[in-house]
Amino acid sequence: MFSKVLIANRGEIALRVIRACREMGIRSVAVHSTADADAMHVLMADESVCIGPASSAQSYLSIPAIISACEITGAEAIHPGYGFLSENANFVQVVEDHGLTFIGPRAEHIRIMGDKITAKETMKRLGVPCVPGSEGGVADVEEALKLGDEIGYPVIVKATAGGGGRGMKLARSRDELTHAFQTARSEAKAAFGNDEVYIEKYLARPRHIEIQVFGDGKGNAVHLGERDCSLQRRHQKVFEEAPGPAIDAETRARIGKTCADAIAEIGYAGAGTIEFLYEDGAFFFIEMNTRLQVEHPVTEAVYGVDLVREQIRVAAGQPMHFTQDDLSLQGHAIEVRINAEKLPNFSPCPGKVTTFHAPGGLGVRMDSALYSGYAIPPYYDSLIGKLIVSGFDREEALARLKRALGELIVDGVDTTVPLFHALVEEPDIQKGDYNIHWLEKWLETNLGG
Repeated sequence: MFSKVLIANRGEIALRVIRACREMGIRSVAVHSTADADAMHVLMADESVCIGPASSAQSYLSIPAIISACEITGAEAIHPGYGFLSENANFVQVVEDHGLTFIGPRAEHIRIMGDKITAKETMKRLGVPCVPGSEGGVADVEEALKLGDEIGYPVIVKATAGGGGRGMKLARSRDELTHAFQTARSEAKAAFGNDEVYIEKYLARPRHIEIQVFGDGKGNAVHLGERDCSLQRRHQKVFEEAPGPAIDAETRARIGKTCADAIAEIGYAGAGTIEFLYEDGAFFFIEMNTRLQVEHPVTEAVYGVDLVREQIRVAAGQPMHFTQDDLSLQGHAIEVRINAEKLPNFSPCPGKVTTFHAPGGLGVRMDSALYSGYAIPPYYDSLIGKLIVSGFDREEALARLKRALGELIVDGVDTTVPLFHALVEEPDIQKGDYNIHWLEKWLETNLGG
């Protein structure tokens, strides 16, 4: 087992990894920018190293700075968290070239799943169901129009290297497709330096269902059920729950086994999430995230496992703690992502937190790097906390969420907490009757967009 692990991240996910390391008797190293000198992850780690100025490009995304921090501190392994360098195959290669261990999958798997066309081709070969669409990148408008006629409208144009909703355009008819194709290519080029796009059938009322998988890199893999992440704003997840309200036990076992078998066949190591659109009983693969997800705590709550500890164990060459037969779904869990943003426009709201009080009690977990007096810097993502609740069933989980939201105090900055106060009162949310378009429509009606 490692004696020292460096966490190449910040905020609540860095704290999450530090806590796992502490339970395992592993010393932790925090890296930070000058803007994060007083951040909680820096205060909690056993050691810390400043790796650059506030800009992410010069600090958290600086591979030389992170490798140097390992050499200075003697860290043997790097946990990337999520975001930043967590799905950067070149970073993984550099880590390994320096005799260090990357706590995550191999570079080849990150590369395969990082390109959406290659990922789709790979998943089809492995027996994972995919959305009808182009076999690869679409070269020009003429090819796009031919495909649109074959697939049937509406269709969606997506950037091959895309993410976060950028380079993604909907065309409801042949007339709209030309403009959507050209706009998606322009956005993709500007955002990713790659203007290649592909086309898929657009599903009208799907849910966003993701399957948590875990492999040991030696041909063994399991699934830990699904999460429903359908409540999204501009393709960014807001509210996640497990199990999904629309998924029954037989369906869960079937799609879970398909996903576990797929990653076992390629020898995948560590945590991963296979994401689907789900409509009328059918799953359609959209992408695989080769890292820990923001919403991993809801899976931990209903399966009673520590995914971060398991990541570290497998990276150190140890076997997984469990087999598929050991995993049993218990109860229900919900996570809401709390951002420092001002409603109704969701504009970032950095600043000093004058008072912070985390909710508690049975079935309540608050993952946050906030503390009273902390100044939220303006340079990074606006996520400031994740409130996770669990209960015997969905009704109890919702009741705990409502209670916990009432206990949570974040003064000094605006947050998205009022959004969740409103959502838990909505009949559709209480019934679990929603899809990926529901929140956008609700926001337009209730907050003006």
